[in-house]
Order: sequence, then C-alpha cells, then structure tokens
Amino acid sequence: MNTKIEATPVNIVTGIILVVGLILTAARFFGGLGTVTNLDNNNPWGIWIGFDLLCGVALAAGGYVTSAACYIFGLKRFHSAVRPAILTAFLGYALVVFALNYDVGRPWRLPYPIFFSPGTSSLLFEVGLCVFLYLNVLFIEFTPAALEWLGLGKIRNFVVKLTLVLTIFGVVLSTLHQSSLGALFLIAPSKLHPLWYSGYLPVYFFVSSIFAGMSMVIFEGSLAHRYLHDKMDDTHLSESDGVVIGFSKAASFVMMAYLGIKLVGLAIDNNWHYLFTGWGMWFLLELVGFVALPGFMYAVAARDKNVKLARIASVFAVLGVALNRLNISLIAFNWHLPSAQRYFPSWMEIATSIFIVTLGITVYRFITNHMPILFEYPEYKQEH
Repeated sequence: MNTKIEATPVNIVTGIILVVGLILTAARFFGGLGTVTNLDNNNPWGIWIGFDLLCGVALAAGGYVTSAACYIFGLKRFHSAVRPAILTAFLGYALVVFALNYDVGRPWRLPYPIFFSPGTSSLLFEVGLCVFLYLNVLFIEFTPAALEWLGLGKIRNFVVKLTLVLTIFGVVLSTLHQSSLGALFLIAPSKLHPLWYSGYLPVYFFVSSIFAGMSMVIFEGSLAHRYLHDKMDDTHLSESDGVVIGFSKAASFVMMAYLGIKLVGLAIDNNWHYLFTGWGMWFLLELVGFVALPGFMYAVAARDKNVKLARIASVFAVLGVALNRLNISLIAFNWHLPSAQRYFPSWMEIATSIFIVTLGITVYRFITNHMPILFEYPEYKQEH
C-alpha cells in the first residue's frame, strides 16, 4: 500500500493550516484564553461556541436523521448513505468536544459535571451528558466499518446486531440535546434580539436540525462524488441520486414547517414592527433567502428529479442553518451594546476554528480512502 503523501496544493495548504493551528493551540493552553481571544465579561461565548459547537452539532444531525430513515422507518434505499452520514456525525461531535477544550477555561474539568458533580437541574448538564452519550453511540455505530477493515468479522457481526437499539437511543439523545441547545438562550431575553428570541427556541433548534442533517448528507455526498468518486462502488453510485431526491422531498416539507412555526412565533410575540428595521432586513434575509428559497428549490428538485438543483439547495440550507446559529449566539446577541463593546473574534479564534474544521476533513479523507465507507466488502453486501 502506497502511504506517501503527495505535495499537491491541497495537501500543502492543509499542512500549513495544521501547523499554524498547532502553534495557536500552544498559545491558547500556555497563555490562556486572553492570549488568543477577544472574549470578555459581556461576551463569554464567542465563535468557538457559536460556530464550532452550535453549527457543528446542527450540521452533524445527518447521523440520526439518516439512521432513523433507514432502520426505524424502513427506507432501505437510503442504506448507502448511512455510513457516510454516521462518519460525518461522529467526526462532527468529536470535533465539538475537541473544540470545547479550547473554549473552557479549565478543560481538564470537563468530565466533572458528568462523573463527579452532576448538576441535574442544569440545561448545560443535560446537553453535556447527551453529547457525551451520543458521541459514544456514534463511535459504536461507526466501528463496523473499522472492524471490517481490520478483519475482525466476529466482533463486527455482534456490533451490527445492536444497530436498531443504537439508532433509537441516538434519536432520543439527539432530540434532547438539539432542542436544549436552543433552550440555553431562554435565560437571556434582554440580550438576544426579539426577532431571534422566542419561547419556542428549543423547537426551532430541533426542527432546523432535521433539515440541516438532510442537507448536510446531500452536500457531503456531492463533495464525495466530486473528489472521492473512485472510492465508490456500484451500489453507492446507483443509489446516490435516489438519496438526494428522497432527502430533498423530506427537507422541503420540514423547511416549510419550520418557516410556518417561525411565523407563528413572530405573531405570538407580536414582533412584526421589528421587521421594518435594519435587524428586520437581516432576519428576513435569513428566513427568506436561506429557508424559504432552498425549501422551494428542494420541492422543485424533488418534483423534477433534478439532482443538480437539490445539491445547490443543500448549500443554501447548510449556510442558512449556520447563519441562524451565529445570529443567535453572536450577531444578534448583545445587540443593544455600542459597537465598541460588541464581540468580534480575533484572527486567532478564526484560524483555530479553521484548524479544527481542516483536522476533521483530513481525518475524513483518511478514513474514506481506507475503510469501507463509500463501498462495501463483497462478503457483507447481502446483509440489508
């Protein structure tokens, strides 16, 4: 097996990002948060929470959505999408926990709330416990591919028998922590702009995670088809269009439902007058440009079986979910403060986030190039 790393432009840029990231990591842990961040008492949560955690968890929802579709609802035509979705979700959650070590002042105490001093009345405890448990579930769901690669068939067969139980457990955990991430902001009605603050934030976060997961499966599949086409077997190639169209149809329904409950929330809180302000224009851009538009594009793509249009819609949907999470956690948070007191991430915070994402992509490339993620070994093909 040739393990030599070629000096391609992509690999060179990746290497530079990883080296810079390691230097910034050393600066963060030896110099403290103040060395690399613009965080302060008004803004204790920055881009490492807004992007790395909130966006990361939402976009990693493809794991539970795809598993539920295949194993709970019996849609076996989506089977070829399960392993890529599980891998993306596993890496996404692993990177969320990894990024938390940067953001928490004393990261070595991360296990304390779970193992030593559980704060059972705290939403953060519930989020932490669910993410911890779901990361373990995703690891177990991922292991069959690794065990097949290692030739450990007996252990692999035992783990596969747990698939349905793990899927149900994963859906329950995802429902809890996806919604609870939104509930975290319920304690800050005076800080979050009224257009984004709502008593329905937990519902918004959960519903949007569903179409975020579907969109991410389509988006990630599009990239895999472009750059890892030679790693795909005939099954993945023949089923891919069906996965895209099927998820497009489902995503269009969920996005229209999400749009409806957002409007209901706006009406209940009677915040219509804010729509005629600058913040209102930004809110409408998020809602119309990155929810209604891609939802309509998904519907047309499903009707016409237009795979290309669905893939374009997935880009808008993924960006829309990321924009929503950033609006709630950063952009529309502390909106009333003067601009001089508003938070803006330092270049080192942004570079560290890029480093974490690049690390995830690098691991994804390694796994998909070596393990049966986009293809199946012949001896296991007839199991589903």
